[in-house]
Amino acid sequence: MTMSVEQLWSLPETALVGAYAEARRRYAEKKFERDTQRARLEWMRAKLFVNTQGNVTERKMAVDVSEELARKGQEVREMTRDLDMLKVDVDVIDTMIGLRGAHGAPAVHADEAAEKPAEPEGE
Repeated sequence: MTMSVEQLWSLPETALVGAYAEARRRYAEKKFERDTQRARLEWMRAKLFVNTQGNVTERKMAVDVSEELARKGQEVREMTRDLDMLKVDVDVIDTMIGLRGAHGAPAVHADEAAEKPAEPEGE
């Protein structure tokens, strides 16, 4: 996180919500990137397993000892750690918003707003 908890606490509500939105965006981008790399790793494992000669045990051993797959697996683990750190940032900002009571107006769906009859003024 680029800001300390004290700095977050002193931010106005609009800036705090903006920081929350930015942190969520970064988290979503990194999660997509990590999930894509994880899927590529699984695809590479499956491809190696299918293309290797021998029985099932020998194929599994070939997949397990592959240096390239081990390197990719380490990259995915590092991406997961970074993603966890971003999630901590999001959670800290969310907690800060909750502590300050910046809940905003309750969400009203357009359908519900259109169905409600207008109340006459003066009652």
